[in-house]
Amino acid sequence: MKKISNTALTVVLILLSTAPFQNLSAQESGNLLNEQVNKLGQALFYITQYHLDTLNTDVAVDEMIETLMGKLDPHSTYIPAEDVQNMNEPLEGNFEGIGIEFAIIRDTLVVVNPVAGAPSESVGIRADDRIVAVDGEEISSSVLTNQKVFGLLRGPKGTRVSLTVIRRGEKEPLYFEVVRDRIPIHSIDAAYWAAPGVMYVRLNKFALTTQDEFIDAFRDLGEMPRGLILDLQGNGGGFLGAALFLAEQFLNKGELILFTEGGKTTRQEVKASGMGFFINTPVVVLMDERSASASEIVAGAIQDWDRGVIVGRRSFGKGLVQQLFPLNDGSEMRLTVARYHTPSGRVIQTPYVMGEKELYYKDFMERYERGESFNADSVRIPDSLAFRTLRENRIVYGGGGIMPDVFVPADTTYYSGFYIQLARRGIINEFINGYLDTERERLARLYPDFESFDKGMTSVEVPFAGLLDFAATFGLVPKEEELATSGNHMRLQMKALIAARLYGTSSFYRVINPVYPEYSKALEVMNGLL
Repeated sequence: MKKISNTALTVVLILLSTAPFQNLSAQESGNLLNEQVNKLGQALFYITQYHLDTLNTDVAVDEMIETLMGKLDPHSTYIPAEDVQNMNEPLEGNFEGIGIEFAIIRDTLVVVNPVAGAPSESVGIRADDRIVAVDGEEISSSVLTNQKVFGLLRGPKGTRVSLTVIRRGEKEPLYFEVVRDRIPIHSIDAAYWAAPGVMYVRLNKFALTTQDEFIDAFRDLGEMPRGLILDLQGNGGGFLGAALFLAEQFLNKGELILFTEGGKTTRQEVKASGMGFFINTPVVVLMDERSASASEIVAGAIQDWDRGVIVGRRSFGKGLVQQLFPLNDGSEMRLTVARYHTPSGRVIQTPYVMGEKELYYKDFMERYERGESFNADSVRIPDSLAFRTLRENRIVYGGGGIMPDVFVPADTTYYSGFYIQLARRGIINEFINGYLDTERERLARLYPDFESFDKGMTSVEVPFAGLLDFAATFGLVPKEEELATSGNHMRLQMKALIAARLYGTSSFYRVINPVYPEYSKALEVMNGLL
């Protein structure tokens, strides 16, 4: 039988104090809190000491905390100890392991690419290698999953793992001993010249490494861009510090980036230091309904100071400040303590009802049903939430999320039923992995760099017929109208996936971006700014 610590019980009961104590004096609040702590402690003591069955107190306390979290705002969360590391890894910008991108193809672990400079590359592991055993234990099976692979290959820096590899062209298995190390997780997916003098940067998250990655993206250009397209589509946020760094790249010294206010916290302001690289550079920011939190802070500051143009669709609307509270068993609570405001005073957070998380996300889904993704006039914002920008006195709106200056409807014309099934079941990716298994070396000889590949691999060269044959093995056969609707897009996506496997992630976006209306509009707007 496990004993619950007084610390854990105290933390649970602190959460109960939010509503009942609002109109009480500090002494009365303290007395009531002590009574509730004692009451719950007594109940747990009696249950564990006298109930005929044994209670798993670890699970019970976790469930109590999760129940209390459910009574709060939709973004306050409880993270059990075993999940803390996995939650933090993407934001910390690294994990510890051997460093491979992989896919599970027909029950076998296949190396898609070793991470550049990682231990796997250093010992000679190559793309298309099959890892069939780890520390002498065979792993190829129908129950092999991504999570199992993580468990086998990740581990503390400095520890060793033995791999048995089957390589095409080799008659016998190869054996590698890999010393695990810290592996970077990049927050910048792509950085390239989108047009003469115009740099495109796609940021997938705000992490501890974002500042260094952003600086590195411009370090070896030879010239500073005359314009910058910052793509924050699908960027759900991350570390506030990274967002503040990025925002102040475009603002003058002393200009407000954001301020926070909360029921129990005083107003806090953050202003630009004046050390930005792009204070006078035209900027276009791409956003959509999946852009949230730190993305909205950056976009809100740029919009309020009339420093750039926001292109796309209304962002998600997550503007709550979470503070981390570690618990004694290694678990964590992330509690909302304040709201973010843009420099003009707009509240980023979409309205919510305490304890109604399902309703909160249902309201978000109803935006699509109301047509927000396709018609700017479908966005419901009252005039009372109109604000003025700080330089040009333009009208911008609060009420949740960042409204774009230039609306671009979502393009769903290529979403045929056939394409959706292929995407949901991962069939396109699986086919590309198999295709490159046999064709990688030929393509590398034929196209030694991305430029030659982009020009040489036309839509005719893309193995689209092979994909259709492969899809048929899963019982998926397209109708003629479906090929007319989505065939060209699927060909381009296949080309982009092949480019990413051969030349890196940035190449995927160099291929696929030109067909997206948001990207085309961003270039058009930038052309008007230069």
